[in-house]
Amino acid sequence: MAKLVSNVYGDALFELAVETGKVDAFLSEAEGIIDVIQNNDGFSQMMNHPKINKEEKLQIIDDVFKGRVSDELVGLLRMLEEKDHIKDAVSVFNYFIEKVYEYKKIGRATVSTPMELTDTQKADVEKRLLQTTDYSSFIMNYTVDPELIGGMVIRIKDRVVDSSIKTQINKLSHELSNIQLKVGECAP
Repeated sequence: MAKLVSNVYGDALFELAVETGKVDAFLSEAEGIIDVIQNNDGFSQMMNHPKINKEEKLQIIDDVFKGRVSDELVGLLRMLEEKDHIKDAVSVFNYFIEKVYEYKKIGRATVSTPMELTDTQKADVEKRLLQTTDYSSFIMNYTVDPELIGGMVIRIKDRVVDSSIKTQINKLSHELSNIQLKVGECAP
């Protein structure tokens, strides 16, 4: 159900953003709203508290966001509250952000390596990703995972390119165990 809510409201917000030429403005505001919701426990607690009535929650939305974000996004938050979907607000805005990134051909990549990459290495990785994908730019996230031993793992959406030594060792180990099973099956 939450995915359907995210898609319906996220698609509507995206269409409005494109129609009104406010894609960049709405993107920035959506990121800000997510930040407020995720990093302010008091706001989330009030919006989900069963003893605070709907009118009070709508007033909280106005108090927190009116004048800080566009009327369209305040209206969306109010609508989510009115339809009892305010708990899905972060999902709605994340879905919208993904739609904007696709629209603007911005990819998000997570690169895991066994040690910190230099700035030159990071630039090389990003350059290579731009050459091998349809994206015009990337938002890069680098993580260090010493268990990889060497190589790297790159994730873009649901695609994973794993050239880590850990994975190569695991594959080789699996292949060797299959060979041993076959040899064992052939023994008299």
